[in-house]
Amino acid sequence: MANLITIARLLLLFVAIAMIYWGSAAMILATVPIIAVVFAGDGLDGYVARKRKSTSQFGAVFDIAGDRIVENAFWIIFAELQLIPVWIPLLVMTRGFVVDGIRSVGYGEGRTPFGDNNMMRSALTNWLTAGRFMRNTYGYAKAFGFLFLTGLEAYRHRDPPDSLIHQAYDWDPLRWIGWGCVTIAVTLTVVRGLPVIYDASGLWNKPTEPRLTSTEPRQH
Repeated sequence: MANLITIARLLLLFVAIAMIYWGSAAMILATVPIIAVVFAGDGLDGYVARKRKSTSQFGAVFDIAGDRIVENAFWIIFAELQLIPVWIPLLVMTRGFVVDGIRSVGYGEGRTPFGDNNMMRSALTNWLTAGRFMRNTYGYAKAFGFLFLTGLEAYRHRDPPDSLIHQAYDWDPLRWIGWGCVTIAVTLTVVRGLPVIYDASGLWNKPTEPRLTSTEPRQH
């Protein structure tokens, strides 16, 4: 069930992207609740897996892969629409590839990205990467940042200047909050990635144990 929720999130993601690209201002605004559901599903799939006691290593990896697709897709399309600079999706994707590559080594040793058996070696790095507060802050910043950028794209359409979207985005506090969420999301992308690289330093020079092949004699 949890994996089906992840798949549904991805389907809704691409529906939202299509509506942003080819829709009117009204259709773009209609993607706001869809995007909200996409991000709400991020917590729902994990809750369902725990509730049904169906957590698995595959499910954890699939959930993270779904999160990467969602965030990378939004950063890329908002850069392509020239709402944000292109270095942001490049930074986010680079961070994701590096961190997930390191975590794949941890998976081989039975470690998980979050939980009691994660790869972090100190209380600080564990709090930064796996702590509930930091994870929630990062998730909410991304969600509100993407919702803000979606509304900003609708604002750029030539609707009447007295429309609700124009009134909202002409209000400076909304812009400060929106850009603040975008800035926090990008900053935490780096801040939460560096501890993974630091704590994985012990794996860099760790020798690889040779595998026993059929041609090698077994030790008894």
